[in-house]
Amino acid sequence: MTEIDLERIHALAPVINALPGEPVPYYVASGEGERHEVGGQLVTVVARTQDTGGLFEAAFILGPAGAQGAGSALDAVQRSFFVVDGSVQATIAGRTRILVQGDSFHVAPGETLEYRLLSHMTRIFLFSAPGGALADLLGGGSRTEKHLFTMDSLSAADLQFPPGVEAAGSLELPQGSGGYFLSAGGGEHRAWPDALNSYLARPSNTGGRYFAVNTLAAVQPYIIRHFHRLHTENFVCLSGRVWLWVNGQEVLLTAGDFLHAPAGTIHSFAIGAHNTQMLGLLTGGVFEKFFDVTSEPTSAPVYSEGLVDPSTVIAGIQANPDLDLQVVGPPPERALAPGL
Repeated sequence: MTEIDLERIHALAPVINALPGEPVPYYVASGEGERHEVGGQLVTVVARTQDTGGLFEAAFILGPAGAQGAGSALDAVQRSFFVVDGSVQATIAGRTRILVQGDSFHVAPGETLEYRLLSHMTRIFLFSAPGGALADLLGGGSRTEKHLFTMDSLSAADLQFPPGVEAAGSLELPQGSGGYFLSAGGGEHRAWPDALNSYLARPSNTGGRYFAVNTLAAVQPYIIRHFHRLHTENFVCLSGRVWLWVNGQEVLLTAGDFLHAPAGTIHSFAIGAHNTQMLGLLTGGVFEKFFDVTSEPTSAPVYSEGLVDPSTVIAGIQANPDLDLQVVGPPPERALAPGL
């Protein structure tokens, strides 16, 4: 092992959001790194052998239900896969298991691997030592600047579950009230610029008591400062980072954090990490129209970067003065950690 130059390492500030090409400290925010599209999946490389002194490689694999991969038997490489979100069916040397968030699977040198993603936005973290796994994984793929996979390369057949495996629930939002099951990636989808709002429950499903919208979004700045007179809005960060500006104070939400904004609260939000997911729960049904008139319907379970013109949102607001939306000023400026 090469002797470490301790004085040099001690003096180095970490490289931010870039792969350094040498074993020095560095930081990569969620969604950043060297990105490749492979078989309908987005592979984001966060560590290469040249970044780790030849010790290991690491990457995130993100994809929709139905996407799959087959790994070669790598004679001198140990691979570990950690399910960060969603679910996956993995077969290692002929043994098959279904794994969900928090589970992991490990492939010894010389063993074959096949996997199939079982829910939309499934994300797996790969760690392998030493090198070789990335070359096997990325074979046939292409570099991309996007931060999300595209659905174009997948057919309807790709999105079918394998024999013996059923979805947890429907992908369609039902009409009217009554209990129902909804699978991840399901609901009624409405596209915003670089964001997707999916109704998980409309007021018609809840007797008018509330509705629920899952927002999947790219990094974006604060929206206009505003408040509502007739409804309460609640924010739950499911993954990523959400900045909330609430009556002049900034609050950062990460996975599991909750913020309550009762009627009259002046607020704004910004998305601080790629592919952030935020659950909005809004009381009553008065604000349902807002999401319908400011967006475009889509059947895709993810947004397409650059697809929707931002003017769609403004035009929808201007054409519907009856929305429960009181604008009080321009978007606020990020004051906390503006560089992250």
